[in-house]
Amino acid sequence: MITRKSQREIDMMKKAGELLASCHKEIAKRIKPGITTKEIDDFVENFLAKNGATPEQKGYNGYEYATCASINDEICHGFPRNEPLKQGDIVTIDMVVNLNGGLADSAWTYVVGEPDEQTKHLLDVTKESLYRGIEQAKVGSRIGDIGHAIQQYAEAEGFSVVRDFTGHGIGPTIHESPHIPHYGLPNKGVRLKEGMVITIEPMLNEGSWQSKMDNNNWTARTVDGKRSAQFEHTVVITKDGPLVLTEQNQE
Repeated sequence: MITRKSQREIDMMKKAGELLASCHKEIAKRIKPGITTKEIDDFVENFLAKNGATPEQKGYNGYEYATCASINDEICHGFPRNEPLKQGDIVTIDMVVNLNGGLADSAWTYVVGEPDEQTKHLLDVTKESLYRGIEQAKVGSRIGDIGHAIQQYAEAEGFSVVRDFTGHGIGPTIHESPHIPHYGLPNKGVRLKEGMVITIEPMLNEGSWQSKMDNNNWTARTVDGKRSAQFEHTVVITKDGPLVLTEQNQE
């Protein structure tokens, strides 16, 4: 069932989103060669605790960590670990924040050290595809409009769009209806209505879009070993257009 959120619920989620965005900005300062994703995970858990929040995915279906940390060819749901990050690695940190019952979800891909041109292109296109999808998240549009905008742009830039994992509704639980694919046909799927809150989170691969699962039954990675990047925001459908709850550029 698709739910539409009250203004009170949206206000709670907005506060969670602001805290999550602040956490990502702190993570960005810490990404450098030699740091481990376990250290980042510990930082996130402590940061949230200091601000009266909790990592919502910790304990979700038995998941043990405050974040997902996916490195290079890992598409999503990578486990934080004690392997130091190296110059040139890319790492996606994904988290869901619960602040007094309001949820927000955002993933961001970071470069370790200075990016080369190929890496910069992958991240720039992935982030731009997110915002092209967000532009379609308005009252009266359909879910297919979001995916189509992302797919058309990403594939024109030489990247493939992951199909095995999608965005979703959110609040008061992590994953709710509807699914938000990052590919598809315009004017297809559920029509967006005021008060819906969704995540848009395109995952773009340098090679094939297909994924394979690690033995831990959580981590998905590319079938060809090529890299994957992801950017994600939590978005409210409003009569005035999309409202991004996890925007990092707000002051």
